[in-house]
Amino acid sequence: MKQNAQALTRRNFLTLTGAAAAGLAALATRNSALAEATTPDSAPPGSTGPDKKKYPIGLELYSVRTELARDLPDTLRAVAKTGYEVVEFYAPYFNWTIPYAKEVRTLMDDIGLRCYSTHNSMESFRPGSTMAKAIELNQILGTRFLILASEPGGTKGLEGWKNLCDQLTTAAEQLKPHGLAAGFHNHQSEWAPLDGTQRIMDFIAANTPKEFVLQLDVGTCMEAGGNPVAWIKAHPGRIKIAHLKDWAPGNSADEKSYRVLFGEGVSPWPEIIAALETTGGVEFYLLEQEGSRYPELETAQRCLDAWRTFRAKA
Repeated sequence: MKQNAQALTRRNFLTLTGAAAAGLAALATRNSALAEATTPDSAPPGSTGPDKKKYPIGLELYSVRTELARDLPDTLRAVAKTGYEVVEFYAPYFNWTIPYAKEVRTLMDDIGLRCYSTHNSMESFRPGSTMAKAIELNQILGTRFLILASEPGGTKGLEGWKNLCDQLTTAAEQLKPHGLAAGFHNHQSEWAPLDGTQRIMDFIAANTPKEFVLQLDVGTCMEAGGNPVAWIKAHPGRIKIAHLKDWAPGNSADEKSYRVLFGEGVSPWPEIIAALETTGGVEFYLLEQEGSRYPELETAQRCLDAWRTFRAKA
């Protein structure tokens, strides 16, 4: 397994795309047998019984991007050993060949990791060979959700966002027969007004079908002055995935902003998690870190430890 993801900045990684693949390859019998196991709605390992739903905890792999670029297999092994159950690959995964994706899936099966969602550039949502490749890659990985990680460059004004929502709505319909759903991941900018009153995130929600996933990045919502609890309650059933990224006022040089670990910032986590689980329709969680005072894998470990402590007290 020699093909690795590439290290990129949070915004410019979306420009990477791979060679197009025409048509869809048949999945191996092994993958079909695992279909039920890779569905968050089924009881995951460690469920505590019918009266208490267990929400798998995962890692957005951008959090360990340097390690992932250096050695993807060893990084996945380290993430699994830490105790994460789920991973979310980000856009460079689209450059993988189909055989390499199968190798990654075999490795994940061996070490007990699942991939329920991926972050994608717009190529994955455009009809034709690029969408076909995205479908095949995600079916191999056992994915359920294809998330647009950021709007394409040049998306401006009411007309630009309306055009994007139309494209995403069409893509959602085309992905559905393949057992896949589409979604959008927010950044700070999507909490700004689009037409003087309506925020971009409100516009996206109003102009996409109800099954379209609104993947909530808590940290960017907090930095933009948004109210994540109110947002969740306003869109019941649509926040199926949440990025548990914390934020604190201040700058990175002082180890503030996004460099705080989970639980060290100002996000009202008890209220957020309660809203997600009672109203938002969350199916699993993803911890995400853009950098901290610790190395990447240690950061991932510390955030997971903090999450477990938080859950134990809840």
